Amino acid sequence: MNYYIQALKKYATFTGRARRKEYLTYLLVYYCMLLVPGITLNFVEQGGTSSLVLGILSIIIILFHAIPGLAVSVRRLHDTGRSGWWLLINFILVIGNIAYIVFCLSDSDPKANEYGPSPKAAQSKKK
Repeated sequence: MNYYIQALKKYATFTGRARRKEYLTYLLVYYCMLLVPGITLNFVEQGGTSSLVLGILSIIIILFHAIPGLAVSVRRLHDTGRSGWWLLINFILVIGNIAYIVFCLSDSDPKANEYGPSPKAAQSKKK
C-alpha cells in the first residue's frame, strides 16, 4: 500500500524511475477500486439511481487515476531504460500491448541510467 501512496504523491511526476513493485502495487489497488463498483453494479437493479451513482463513482475513480497512472507508467519505462514515448506502443493492437507488458514486467537497470539512479539500489542501501 505504501507504493500506491508513493505513486499518488508523485501525482504528475514524469521524471525519475519507478520500481516494478511500485508499478504493480499501483495497478493492483487501482483495479481493486474499480472492481468494487463493478461487482456491486451486477447486484443492483439496472437503470435505477443506484446504478447511476455506481457508474459516476467508476468515472470519478478513472479520472482521478488518469494522470498518476500515466506518470507511474512513464517512470516504470524509465526504470527499464526506455523513454516514456514507448507508452504509445499500446496503440498497436495486441502486439504493442504484449510488448508494453513485457517492458513493464522486465527487471530494472541495476545501475543509474539517463533517468536517474536505480530505486532498487537506493532501497537496498537503506536496509
